[in-house]
Amino acid sequence: MKTSTYAICMGKRGAIALLIMLMAIASVMLQSLPAYAFEISQASPEQVYTYRRPSSDGIGKIYMGREISQVMGHRGAGWLERSSRRQEERPWKIVDALELNPSDTVVDLGAGTGYLTFQLAPEVPQGKVLAVDIQPEMLDMLTAAQQRHGIENVEPILATVDNPHLPLGVDYVLMVDAYHEFEFPREVMKSVIKSLNPGGRVVLAEYRGENPFLAIKRLHKMTERQVKKELKSVGLEWIKTEEQLPRQHLLFFQKPES
Repeated sequence: MKTSTYAICMGKRGAIALLIMLMAIASVMLQSLPAYAFEISQASPEQVYTYRRPSSDGIGKIYMGREISQVMGHRGAGWLERSSRRQEERPWKIVDALELNPSDTVVDLGAGTGYLTFQLAPEVPQGKVLAVDIQPEMLDMLTAAQQRHGIENVEPILATVDNPHLPLGVDYVLMVDAYHEFEFPREVMKSVIKSLNPGGRVVLAEYRGENPFLAIKRLHKMTERQVKKELKSVGLEWIKTEEQLPRQHLLFFQKPES
């Protein structure tokens, strides 16, 4: 049985009429809502993060679209001190790029065994390096090396997963292959900002997430875009990105002067 053109037209008109009626009802309902229903409140820590089944090198916790990676435990400390690291990462270029003043207070956040800490210390002879880590075993190794080499301007600090326990008056915070592991990145970075002097800087070295051929676990790399997005969200200003390292981005941020 064929459907007449008239019936088809009437069916279309009926659907349009129903749609217009539903839109009108929705408009009335929206107008009846109180003003506070449209206000956006500040997200609580529970709202900042979402969760899913962990991937092979992640913890299943999602922050701004990125799954947070697992922490490299102290049993992997040998990898931090591997003989090939100097050639692979050229850490002296990180230290030179900071252009530190002799009296600066510098934080090595995620210091591990102190591989970068002890390269920073000679650059601030009238200042100090705060070597911060959440693993007491890492700090034990760092302290042993400090005593062995007689380095006096390094202060180890045991952090918690959501608070680095930094003093006020910090000039620089350096994170080398560490930020992607922070279980509470938002809380840690807000604490970092509080500790910084106005104009103080935050510098991250992260393996390039844009390079799928880089032989580093996927979640232990970050794209420049993702780093910028996350640090901008806590109030830091991006200054520049340097690409002089063989495998890592080196990103510079600043706490606003006012």
